[in-house]
Amino acid sequence: MRLMLPVCYRTAKLHSQAALNLTFNTRYALDYRILNYASDLKRPYTPMKGALSTVWFDRYKISNDCPEHIETIDAMCRGLTDLINDEIKNGITKNRILVGGFSMGGGMAMHLAYRFHQDVAGVFALSSFLNKESAVYQALGRNEGVLPELFQCHGTADELVLCSWGEETNKMLKSLGVSASFHTFPNLNHELSRTEIEKLKTWIVKKLPIEEAKTNE
Repeated sequence: MRLMLPVCYRTAKLHSQAALNLTFNTRYALDYRILNYASDLKRPYTPMKGALSTVWFDRYKISNDCPEHIETIDAMCRGLTDLINDEIKNGITKNRILVGGFSMGGGMAMHLAYRFHQDVAGVFALSSFLNKESAVYQALGRNEGVLPELFQCHGTADELVLCSWGEETNKMLKSLGVSASFHTFPNLNHELSRTEIEKLKTWIVKKLPIEEAKTNE
């Protein structure tokens, strides 16, 4: 058996595969099935005046104080749901799946898990945020079940996605019943650090212990 982590990475200064190489050395790569999904779909991106860009979804602007572009978010959620369903058909149970990512990838993961797949093992969001009136908050307001744990990280020097936006997201999700942690990294801009990735690796292994996977083989 292999574990599946559909990682919704879209990184700025550190390529997704490099991030995964930092996260899992050879030993861990043998025990986890890491599905690094990054859509190559180009779409008009409003913050770039409609120019085509490989982004997860469109935004009206890069701010937490505006409506979400729910049409493009939901379209991507449907595609990622197909990906998860394919893995389930291959024998991976939902409680052995983590979803997460960097920047928009983390926002995408929160929409995917907390609106459509509340039975996954957990969610991680690195330098990510949700809008103040996010559809995620609306969905969780109607929820009465157990929710996936959230692991969140943010650089305090992030000038593109403010650390305060990530912190506000974390506090809001906690108020709606999500068990969430928030880790800050001084002087880190909109990028990943080795310390952050090592902390993520520790969380992943704790959520999905390798020994348990071997027992179930």
